[in-house]
Amino acid sequence: MFVTEAQERERRKAGGPVESAMPEIPWHKAPKAEARPPLSRAAIVDAGIRILDAEGLAGVTMRRVAQELGTGPASLYAHVSNKDELCELMLERISGEIPLPDRIDPARWKEQVLEVSLAAQRVFVQHRDITLVSLGSIPMGANQLRIAEFLFGLLIGAGVPEQVAAWALDGLGQLIDTDAYESSLYADRLPPGTDTEAYFGKVQDYFAQLPPDRFPLLSSRAATMVGGDGDQRFAFKIEVFLRGLETFIGT
Repeated sequence: MFVTEAQERERRKAGGPVESAMPEIPWHKAPKAEARPPLSRAAIVDAGIRILDAEGLAGVTMRRVAQELGTGPASLYAHVSNKDELCELMLERISGEIPLPDRIDPARWKEQVLEVSLAAQRVFVQHRDITLVSLGSIPMGANQLRIAEFLFGLLIGAGVPEQVAAWALDGLGQLIDTDAYESSLYADRLPPGTDTEAYFGKVQDYFAQLPPDRFPLLSSRAATMVGGDGDQRFAFKIEVFLRGLETFIGT
């Protein structure tokens, strides 16, 4: 029974037995190495995010991305204009990882705002200092705008005046971006493998040893000063923001 090359490929896909490879015939020309996968914008963004996660935003250069893809920098410009555009595309892709509730629930508007904010902060923290791209820019991509659309509708549904709700989106974005960026700075400054609990224990000890005559409150309340983990502190910032926003309802 003869088996064509195509049939053999199908057999491999189906998990069937694979026949042993044949040696090359000595006088036949050696086959060329398989061509690289065609370059695309998606592949460039993927490479940029891999570099971002490993080295931070400073490591993302057109030359470095080209190196990651095994090509030259000039070939990237057929797909992205420059590093700024690449970083915007990376932010847009990463924003797509942020989950949203299934539906808007105005009766639970504060809980849902906190839920979305925490989800966004956690996603951004996983990607080092990507929020540097977001700070100072206006969300334009579909993945970013779906979050703005959800939050805007949630705030309006809760009775927040439209203009106040629009400005609130700005404030929430800044809270999320700056908190995530600060978290990335902590991660970069602490030596790899640092026990963060032990680190902040040392900070607490330092505060406790401050001269009481100069710092009576900080020295006597050292545990209070370092209390709470990152999520608790971030949730507190959002809660303060929402309590202020709540005063605009019905005005």
